[in-house]
Amino acid sequence: MVFLPACGYRLQGSPGSLFADPGIRVDLRPFTNESIVPDAGAALASSLRDEMRRNGFRGTFERSMADYLVEGTVREIREEVSSHGADQFALEHRMTISVDIRVVEVTRGRLLWKEEGLSDTASYFAGPDFQYTESNRRMAFQEVCRRIARRIGQTMKVIL
Repeated sequence: MVFLPACGYRLQGSPGSLFADPGIRVDLRPFTNESIVPDAGAALASSLRDEMRRNGFRGTFERSMADYLVEGTVREIREEVSSHGADQFALEHRMTISVDIRVVEVTRGRLLWKEEGLSDTASYFAGPDFQYTESNRRMAFQEVCRRIARRIGQTMKVIL
């Protein structure tokens, strides 16, 4: 696979796909946040924008005159202890984020995709140091956002 770019070949989206059209406009605002993490909706929307760009999206993100509307809701962020240390201190936690998403074609008012309860999970380790635990927790949150954004971005590439 590494050899192909050296020969002048590039991977492209399917011909006729609107996803790579530079004239397409997508309204992708921060998702509604019903979780306990203050910036969960904004962080997930930002990850989705980054993922769409990585997938070949060449359009613009703007609210006015948008062709497509992407709306989402971060329903919950659940954390569970998955393992304990010898002193009964919780060593490993599992974070699960649950999201609802819908994509609408604005001009026709047509629902292109809707999914409720889209979720993903990542683990992180806790320790006696608060900063260590919070840093690991934030990294797990960002990883789950990237994974969910990847799934949403791949679906959007197919439906557009």
